[in-house]
Amino acid sequence: MTQEVFLLSYTKYGDQDAVLHCFCKENGFESFFAKGIYAPKNNKKAFLFPLNELVLYTSDKKKNIPNVLKMEQKNVDFFSTDIRKSSILFFISDLLNQVLRNEHRNVGIYSEISIFLSQLQINNFQSHLIFIFRLLKQQGLQPLFSEKTFLNPETGHFEDAEVHPLFGKEVSGVWRNLITSHDPYSIKLSRAEKQNFLDSILVYFHCHFSDFREPKSLEIIKEIF
Repeated sequence: MTQEVFLLSYTKYGDQDAVLHCFCKENGFESFFAKGIYAPKNNKKAFLFPLNELVLYTSDKKKNIPNVLKMEQKNVDFFSTDIRKSSILFFISDLLNQVLRNEHRNVGIYSEISIFLSQLQINNFQSHLIFIFRLLKQQGLQPLFSEKTFLNPETGHFEDAEVHPLFGKEVSGVWRNLITSHDPYSIKLSRAEKQNFLDSILVYFHCHFSDFREPKSLEIIKEIF
Protein backbone atom coordinates (compact mmCIF):
# COMPACT_ATOMS: atom_id res chain seq x y z
CA MET A 1 0.00 0.00 0.00
CA THR A 2 1.22 3.52 -0.80
CA GLN A 3 0.56 6.40 1.59
CA GLU A 4 1.31 10.12 1.27
CA VAL A 5 1.88 11.44 4.78
CA PHE A 6 3.14 14.35 6.83
CA LEU A 7 5.39 13.25 9.69
CA LEU A 8 4.14 14.70 12.98
CA SER A 9 6.39 12.89 15.46
CA TYR A 10 8.29 9.67 15.98
CA THR A 11 9.38 7.44 18.84
CA LYS A 12 12.57 5.41 18.80
CA TYR A 13 11.86 1.71 19.38
CA GLY A 14 14.86 -0.30 20.52
CA ASP A 15 18.24 0.53 19.01
CA GLN A 16 17.41 0.71 15.32
CA ASP A 17 13.63 0.97 14.85
CA ALA A 18 11.05 3.72 15.22
CA VAL A 19 7.30 4.28 15.29
CA LEU A 20 6.27 7.15 13.02
CA HIS A 21 3.16 9.16 13.87
CA CYS A 22 1.78 10.71 10.70
CA PHE A 23 -1.18 12.49 9.18
CA CYS A 24 -2.08 10.61 6.00
CA LYS A 25 -3.80 12.03 2.96
CA GLU A 26 -6.13 9.04 2.72
CA ASN A 27 -6.47 7.71 6.27
CA GLY A 28 -5.96 10.66 8.61
CA PHE A 29 -3.84 10.06 11.71
CA GLU A 30 -1.95 6.77 11.64
CA SER A 31 1.23 5.25 13.06
CA PHE A 32 3.78 3.15 11.17
CA PHE A 33 6.62 0.83 12.19
CA ALA A 34 9.93 1.77 10.51
CA LYS A 35 12.27 -1.17 11.03
CA GLY A 36 16.00 -0.45 10.90
CA ILE A 37 15.67 3.26 10.24
CA TYR A 38 18.39 3.95 12.83
CA ALA A 39 20.71 1.29 11.42
CA PRO A 40 24.21 2.69 10.72
CA LYS A 41 23.90 2.39 6.93
CA ASN A 42 20.31 3.63 6.67
CA ASN A 43 20.31 7.20 5.37
CA LYS A 44 16.52 7.52 5.66
CA LYS A 45 16.78 8.69 9.28
CA ALA A 46 17.56 12.09 7.77
CA PHE A 47 13.89 12.16 6.72
CA LEU A 48 12.78 12.31 10.35
CA PHE A 49 12.07 15.99 10.75
CA PRO A 50 8.76 17.70 11.56
CA LEU A 51 6.14 17.94 8.80
CA ASN A 52 8.35 16.27 6.22
CA GLU A 53 6.04 15.00 3.48
CA LEU A 54 6.80 11.36 2.78
CA VAL A 55 5.61 8.59 0.53
CA LEU A 56 5.44 5.36 2.53
CA TYR A 57 5.16 1.92 1.00
CA THR A 58 3.71 -0.38 3.64
CA SER A 59 3.02 -4.09 4.10
CA ASP A 60 1.06 -6.15 6.59
CA LYS A 61 0.66 -4.82 10.09
CA LYS A 62 2.98 -5.56 13.01
CA LYS A 63 0.84 -5.60 16.14
CA ASN A 64 -1.78 -3.42 14.44
CA ILE A 65 0.85 -1.02 13.06
CA PRO A 66 1.68 -1.15 9.32
CA ASN A 67 5.31 -1.88 8.47
CA VAL A 68 7.22 0.57 6.28
CA LEU A 69 8.88 -1.29 3.41
CA LYS A 70 10.17 1.78 1.61
CA MET A 71 10.23 5.50 2.29
CA GLU A 72 10.66 8.43 -0.08
CA GLN A 73 10.75 12.16 0.52
CA LYS A 74 8.16 13.93 -1.60
CA ASN A 75 9.55 17.47 -1.42
CA VAL A 76 13.32 17.21 -1.69
CA ASP A 77 13.81 20.98 -1.56
CA PHE A 78 12.33 21.57 1.87
CA PHE A 79 15.38 20.89 4.01
CA SER A 80 16.10 24.10 5.90
CA THR A 81 18.84 25.26 8.24
CA ASP A 82 16.90 28.45 9.05
CA ILE A 83 16.32 28.36 12.81
CA ARG A 84 13.11 30.36 12.41
CA LYS A 85 11.60 27.86 9.98
CA SER A 86 12.77 24.90 12.04
CA SER A 87 11.21 26.39 15.18
CA ILE A 88 7.90 26.93 13.39
CA LEU A 89 7.92 23.36 12.06
CA PHE A 90 8.52 21.91 15.53
CA PHE A 91 5.79 24.11 16.99
CA ILE A 92 3.15 23.20 14.40
CA SER A 93 3.99 19.50 14.32
CA ASP A 94 3.70 19.33 18.12
CA LEU A 95 0.32 21.04 18.00
CA LEU A 96 -0.95 18.81 15.18
CA ASN A 97 0.30 15.69 16.93
CA GLN A 98 -2.14 16.56 19.71
CA VAL A 99 -5.23 17.81 17.90
CA LEU A 100 -5.23 15.35 14.97
CA ARG A 101 -4.92 12.16 17.03
CA ASN A 102 -8.56 11.24 16.45
CA GLU A 103 -8.86 12.75 12.99
CA HIS A 104 -9.86 10.44 10.15
CA ARG A 105 -9.49 11.14 6.44
CA ASN A 106 -9.59 14.90 5.88
CA VAL A 107 -8.17 16.04 2.56
CA GLY A 108 -8.93 19.64 3.53
CA ILE A 109 -6.54 19.52 6.49
CA TYR A 110 -3.89 17.76 4.39
CA SER A 111 -4.20 20.52 1.78
CA GLU A 112 -3.98 23.22 4.46
CA ILE A 113 -0.70 21.75 5.70
CA SER A 114 0.66 21.91 2.14
CA ILE A 115 -0.42 25.54 1.78
CA PHE A 116 1.16 26.43 5.11
CA LEU A 117 4.48 24.82 4.11
CA SER A 118 4.49 26.69 0.80
CA GLN A 119 3.97 29.95 2.70
CA LEU A 120 6.80 29.12 5.07
CA GLN A 121 9.08 28.36 2.12
CA ILE A 122 8.59 31.91 0.83
CA ASN A 123 9.51 33.30 4.26
CA ASN A 124 6.06 34.13 5.55
CA PHE A 125 6.99 34.06 9.22
CA GLN A 126 3.47 34.54 10.48
CA SER A 127 2.19 31.61 8.42
CA HIS A 128 1.99 29.37 11.51
CA LEU A 129 -0.57 31.71 13.07
CA ILE A 130 -2.73 31.81 9.97
CA PHE A 131 -2.48 28.05 9.56
CA ILE A 132 -3.67 27.39 13.12
CA PHE A 133 -6.65 29.66 12.49
CA ARG A 134 -7.48 27.90 9.21
CA LEU A 135 -7.18 24.54 10.96
CA LEU A 136 -10.06 25.56 13.21
CA LYS A 137 -12.21 26.15 10.13
CA GLN A 138 -11.37 22.71 8.76
CA GLN A 139 -12.47 21.16 12.04
CA GLY A 140 -15.68 23.15 12.26
CA LEU A 141 -14.46 25.23 15.20
CA GLN A 142 -13.96 28.65 13.59
CA PRO A 143 -15.82 31.45 15.42
CA LEU A 144 -19.01 32.73 13.82
CA PHE A 145 -18.73 36.23 12.34
CA SER A 146 -20.59 39.02 14.06
CA GLU A 147 -20.44 42.83 14.22
CA LYS A 148 -20.18 42.59 18.01
CA THR A 149 -16.84 43.60 19.51
CA PHE A 150 -15.43 40.86 21.74
CA LEU A 151 -14.85 37.19 20.95
CA ASN A 152 -15.87 34.69 23.59
CA PRO A 153 -13.34 31.81 23.27
CA GLU A 154 -15.60 29.30 24.99
CA THR A 155 -18.66 29.77 22.79
CA GLY A 156 -16.98 30.91 19.58
CA HIS A 157 -19.37 33.87 19.38
CA PHE A 158 -18.72 37.61 19.43
CA GLU A 159 -20.37 39.54 22.25
CA ASP A 160 -20.87 43.16 23.34
CA ALA A 161 -18.84 42.81 26.55
CA GLU A 162 -15.32 41.46 27.07
CA VAL A 163 -15.43 37.97 28.61
CA HIS A 164 -11.72 37.06 28.65
CA PRO A 165 -8.70 39.34 29.29
CA LEU A 166 -6.80 38.00 26.25
CA PHE A 167 -9.75 38.68 23.93
CA GLY A 168 -9.85 42.46 24.01
CA LYS A 169 -10.98 44.74 21.21
CA GLU A 170 -7.75 44.57 19.17
CA VAL A 171 -7.27 40.79 19.35
CA SER A 172 -10.94 40.18 18.64
CA GLY A 173 -10.53 42.48 15.64
CA VAL A 174 -7.70 40.29 14.32
CA TRP A 175 -9.96 37.25 14.60
CA ARG A 176 -12.74 39.07 12.77
CA ASN A 177 -10.39 40.14 9.96
CA LEU A 178 -9.19 36.57 9.48
CA ILE A 179 -12.75 35.24 9.40
CA THR A 180 -13.76 37.63 6.61
CA SER A 181 -10.52 37.63 4.59
CA HIS A 182 -10.37 35.79 1.26
CA ASP A 183 -6.57 35.64 1.56
CA PRO A 184 -5.66 35.51 5.27
CA TYR A 185 -2.00 34.70 4.54
CA SER A 186 -1.66 38.20 3.05
CA ILE A 187 -2.75 39.94 6.26
CA LYS A 188 0.18 41.65 7.97
CA LEU A 189 0.35 41.60 11.75
CA SER A 190 2.61 43.69 13.97
CA ARG A 191 4.90 41.95 16.45
CA ALA A 192 2.52 42.78 19.29
CA GLU A 193 -0.46 41.53 17.30
CA LYS A 194 1.35 38.26 16.56
CA GLN A 195 2.14 37.67 20.23
CA ASN A 196 -1.34 38.57 21.43
CA PHE A 197 -3.07 36.56 18.73
CA LEU A 198 -0.90 33.53 19.49
CA ASP A 199 -1.79 33.76 23.19
CA SER A 200 -5.48 34.06 22.34
CA ILE A 201 -5.55 31.16 19.89
CA LEU A 202 -3.90 28.85 22.44
CA VAL A 203 -6.65 29.79 24.90
CA TYR A 204 -9.18 28.98 22.19
CA PHE A 205 -7.59 25.56 21.68
CA HIS A 206 -7.70 24.91 25.44
CA CYS A 207 -11.43 25.63 25.32
CA HIS A 208 -12.17 23.32 22.40
CA PHE A 209 -9.67 20.44 22.66
CA SER A 210 -9.68 18.33 25.81
CA ASP A 211 -6.28 17.80 27.45
CA PHE A 212 -4.64 20.32 25.11
CA ARG A 213 -1.19 21.42 26.29
CA GLU A 214 0.99 24.21 25.01
CA PRO A 215 3.60 22.99 22.50
CA LYS A 216 7.04 22.59 24.04
CA SER A 217 8.59 25.06 21.60
CA LEU A 218 6.16 27.87 22.47
CA GLU A 219 8.72 29.96 24.36
CA ILE A 220 11.21 29.67 21.50
CA ILE A 221 8.55 30.84 19.05
CA LYS A 222 7.78 33.82 21.28
CA GLU A 223 11.45 34.76 21.61
CA ILE A 224 12.14 34.57 17.88
CA PHE A 225 8.98 36.31 16.70
